[in-house]
Order: sequence, then structure tokens, then C-alpha cells
Amino acid sequence: MILGALEFPPIDNLVVWPGVGGGIEFNKIAFINVFAVFATVVIFVLGAKKKLVPKGIQNIAEASVDFIEKGIVEQAIGHGGEKYIPFLATIFFFVFFGNIFEVIPGFAMPANARMANPAIMALITWAFFICVGVKAQGPKYFFNAIFPPGVPKALYLLVTPIEFISTFIVRPFSLAVRLFANMLAGHILLVTFAVLTITLIEGGVLAVISPLPFLMLVALTGFEVMVSFLQAYVFSILAAVFIGGAAHPDH
Repeated sequence: MILGALEFPPIDNLVVWPGVGGGIEFNKIAFINVFAVFATVVIFVLGAKKKLVPKGIQNIAEASVDFIEKGIVEQAIGHGGEKYIPFLATIFFFVFFGNIFEVIPGFAMPANARMANPAIMALITWAFFICVGVKAQGPKYFFNAIFPPGVPKALYLLVTPIEFISTFIVRPFSLAVRLFANMLAGHILLVTFAVLTITLIEGGVLAVISPLPFLMLVALTGFEVMVSFLQAYVFSILAAVFIGGAAHPDH
């Protein structure tokens, strides 16, 4: 796109990442996913080693588990939620590592800005909380989910379809879209100000105003670091809320 004397790359360049070539479609998004899995495994494998004085990665692992337990599990699930810490910790770290590549030079795009990643994680979470519900309540889980107790019978004609859609359709959809939309929006903002800065620097007399978008780029980069953590937290705590609702229907 050309605006006056400035030329901007097409919007497609923001989300199209070619493979490495030679018929191999292993691109940067795939690499980020592999790294996210590897890094998550390494943190908890090394963190599980018994040491009298924890240090390094073990400190990170213990602090992370403590945060997941007290900041997510105790708040959203309550009693008996300790057994879901491994699942929620895995979700948290995988989402966070996928997000943080947004601010790493050479990558500059979060893996979760591609809908496939959030969709797969949302479907896994959906299947997980349904399994938890069936294990806790048996097949009656589905009945309890769409026929909540305490509702006047006449209202079930209205409440039941709403509960079915919100529980089994909207939940995974909202999980995926929330993460995808936030990370893609942040990516677009960072790329926009990065391209604008470079374009202004190369734009002759317009170079005098290039520090303005650059300063905005620096500020947004710091903001996106916080967003990367926050979106991992939001995804994890919503997953915990769904699990808690399935495991403890009376609450």
C-alpha cells in the first residue's frame, strides 16, 4: 500500500509465514510450538529434581506451581483442585511461550495469533472439563449442565437451550477467540509502528518525526510483554473455572 511518499507492505505479510523450502512446511509458527512444548517440559523435569536448596530452573518451577495453585486453582476450583495443577500449569506455560515470541527479534509474531493454536487448546480444555464432569457426576453431568437445579420448570424451555449453547459451544469458542484476537491485535500494532518507524527513517525529511513512532513501539513492546503473561493467565483461570464448575456443580 502506498500513502503519499510512504510505501507499506501488504497486510497479508503480517500472517503469512512460508516454510523453510524444499517442500518442507516447517515454518516459524511450528518452531515456536515445538519450543513451547520443549521449554515447558524442561522447566518441570528439571524443577522436579530433589535438592536441599532449590535454585535456577527449580526456583522458577516451584514459584510457578505455587502461583498456579494459589492464584488459579484455589480461586477457581477450590477443594480437590490440586490434581488439576499439572494440566493448568502446562496450559499456562504453553500459552505464555507461544505469546512471548511476539517481542523476540527475528520472530516478532506470537504463535497464538494463528487461530489453529488457540482452537486446539480450547478443544483440549473443552474435552478435559467434560471428562472431569462425567467422572465427578457420571452421565448425569450433561443433564445437570443443561437443567440447572432451582429453576422453575416453565423456564427450562428458555434456560436449557441457553445453557447447552453457553456450556458446550460458547465456552471453547470464546476461549479460542479471546486469545487469538488479543495476540493478533498486539502483533498488528507492533508491526504497524515498526514499519512506520523504518519507513519514516528512509523517507528523507520525514525522518525527523521517526522518533515518535519508535517511542510508541518501545512502549507497546513493554505492554505486549505484560499482555503475553496476562493472556496466559486468563486462558488458564477460565479453564480452571470450567473445570471447577464441572467438578463441583453445587458451587
